[in-house]
Amino acid sequence: ELTKNYSSISITSLRHLPPLHCMRSSFALTYGKMLNNRFTFRAIFALTTFKYFSTAFVPSAPLHLTSAASIPVKKNRQVRSSGPFYSLGKIRGGSYSYSPLRSTAGDEVNGEGSKESPSRSSSSSSSSEKRASTGWNHNLPEEDSEFWTGKKELPKNYSSETETETESSASKNSNSSSNFRTGWLHSNKKKKEVVEQEDTSTGNTARKMLEKAMMDQKMNHRIVSPPTFHPVAEGRRAVITEHKIALPLDRYNPPADEKAAEPMVDVYFSIVELVSTPEQESFFQSLQATELGSTKARKQREQKKRASDYKAFAKLENADDCILYLQGGPGFGAPSPVNGIGLSDSSSWVGAALSKGFKRVVLMDQRGTGRSSPITKQTLENKFPGLFTLDEVAPTMIENDKTGFDVEEYSESHPEESDTVQQSLTEATTYMTHFRADNIVKDAEAIKNALLLPIDEDEEVEPVPRPWGASLGQSFGGFCTMSYLSLVPNPPRICLLTGGIAPMLTNVDEVYNALRKRVKERNLKYYDRYTGDVDAVKRIVARLEKEPEKLPSGGILTSRRFLMVGIGLGGSPSAFASLHSLFSTAFISEDEDVFSKAFLKEIDGMQPFDDHPIYFLLHESIYADSNSECKKTNWSAFRAYDPVADFDVKLSSQPESPDPPFLTGEVVFPWMADGDFAELSGLGMRALAQSLANKDDWRDLYNPSNMRKALATDGSGTSKAAAAVYYDDMYVDFDACMRVTKRGGPLENCKVFISNEYQHSGLRDDGANIFNKILGM
Repeated sequence: ELTKNYSSISITSLRHLPPLHCMRSSFALTYGKMLNNRFTFRAIFALTTFKYFSTAFVPSAPLHLTSAASIPVKKNRQVRSSGPFYSLGKIRGGSYSYSPLRSTAGDEVNGEGSKESPSRSSSSSSSSEKRASTGWNHNLPEEDSEFWTGKKELPKNYSSETETETESSASKNSNSSSNFRTGWLHSNKKKKEVVEQEDTSTGNTARKMLEKAMMDQKMNHRIVSPPTFHPVAEGRRAVITEHKIALPLDRYNPPADEKAAEPMVDVYFSIVELVSTPEQESFFQSLQATELGSTKARKQREQKKRASDYKAFAKLENADDCILYLQGGPGFGAPSPVNGIGLSDSSSWVGAALSKGFKRVVLMDQRGTGRSSPITKQTLENKFPGLFTLDEVAPTMIENDKTGFDVEEYSESHPEESDTVQQSLTEATTYMTHFRADNIVKDAEAIKNALLLPIDEDEEVEPVPRPWGASLGQSFGGFCTMSYLSLVPNPPRICLLTGGIAPMLTNVDEVYNALRKRVKERNLKYYDRYTGDVDAVKRIVARLEKEPEKLPSGGILTSRRFLMVGIGLGGSPSAFASLHSLFSTAFISEDEDVFSKAFLKEIDGMQPFDDHPIYFLLHESIYADSNSECKKTNWSAFRAYDPVADFDVKLSSQPESPDPPFLTGEVVFPWMADGDFAELSGLGMRALAQSLANKDDWRDLYNPSNMRKALATDGSGTSKAAAAVYYDDMYVDFDACMRVTKRGGPLENCKVFISNEYQHSGLRDDGANIFNKILGM
């Protein structure tokens, strides 16, 4: 496939062209020449009036063409004309035919006269049959001939003696018909090998250029909306461009059929850069031009042209002055510039990065999140409708806390539907595995390559690495940074991690047991500060135990869901105050156990998992790695919390109980699909979550050897790393982090800034200072 978006193309220097598929094509073969006893063509393809590549013109095997321009011609070498010119008639019903292009005296083809010599003219009638048998003619080669397959066609009575005799005869008589086995003029084996050797380098280059053009077309890089200008402090202005590219869903198992459409996902990213010259101002203003009411096709062309113009203007030969941001989660998009994060040098790490010499800050919405191709229950229903076939039959099981949900229970009452669910469940489980860190970091590499200018590649010379100048990973983004160091040959030159060192040397069950203790400690600190909230929280829990409340989102506020607001205990310095305000305004009055609508809306806003199901489905899988002890997670957090008395909701909600209700931390539970969260619930979603929790063949996320190699300090390393580690972090266990960064650990050469001044949200609370600190390290 060459393209699907242009109405015509001209290509004049291609060799070894793959099978060409087009509609209503006119294929003109002109200007034939014989060079060094090898017949070559300058082929001009006129591909017109097509909307989609199909199989209208399909040779049974690749059509091999060699450009006259692609073979070097030595001085004083005789060049002879090769006979009349032929054109391929218009395609009808998949058939094609040849007809000669007749010329008269004075006619020219490509600027050259086409008169026949007298001798040729006088003998044309007697030699027409012979001439037709060696050039283009109306009789096509057989489907299995050497012309199409490139394999030597052997006669039925072939033997080694036959070959010897044939070659001997050919050496005696160079004009013997045995020289015309392939249909090409006057070729012989030795001269053919010489020409192919001379032509290999040029052919490889042309092939690579074609492959690169096809890949660019496939990636479909576009700037989806006109750039916007924003004033920032210190008298500076910033411009923001919003990009999208299409990337393969499954990098590990491409389609077996090359003609089959490869599943793709869109990945969104925004770029923030300062406007410092009049040329920049003028260029970005030119990109703001757009046509109102444009058709979809015209808008797409407009978006692609913006991206092409941006790349040409930026002229990025490397990414040294670019910094990539990897968002926490998983399941959440990057913050929106201006709206979600400030741009002044003191208000956020973005402003600080721009002040430190980075010219471009790239904020990527990881695949499946934000404005990238999203993963929601709605999109899963569209893609895997069979997975939800039994949702209307199966109960939501709100009162049932068992960890499993067996679709087999419906095999007798609903056999066909049960089989459909099982089949779709397998497909959906495989689909979800493509949204982890191993693919996220490769998406980041693709984004970088889409922004950089192409370089001439020499097969004999190793290409110069062009990594990101730096990356910053917050929380789960730090986990992704460790995958970057593990899986990508040339990770960012500077890797910064904030609250995001993956506990890759600690078993997942140990991780959640350690975190549960940290969450309990934060609970006690909260109730020490707001002693009156013990009774307030018990009152809310008792009311929900008696009667759960319907939420505006459609979910159900149960006592167990309410206690999940404890995820905010490890947030910013104002987190405690925010929770106190929430508890204080839960009821419309002190005398009535009626929840206020404001309270219910705020609960919905604090728990946005309905809109970000990747968090529920893949959260624990960030610890699952084929190189570690953790092969499957099996609801590790639930198993860590469930057996202990401090998670006994009914007991802790009793007025006479001396213990306060236990607010849970950053965890996911299987019952979240039991009706508590509307967009996570139902048999289909629960079965999918259960399948992922029991999956034990995850791909690699971390490679200790590669991490040490990338960060080596003996001069062989490619990257440097620094991390901010928070001593009281409620989301990432401090002790588990230290095992990774200690001497002999995978990150032993990573500089570590340890502080108990900040919680997990330190980058959001004091981003500029933390960024400057670890960048300086």
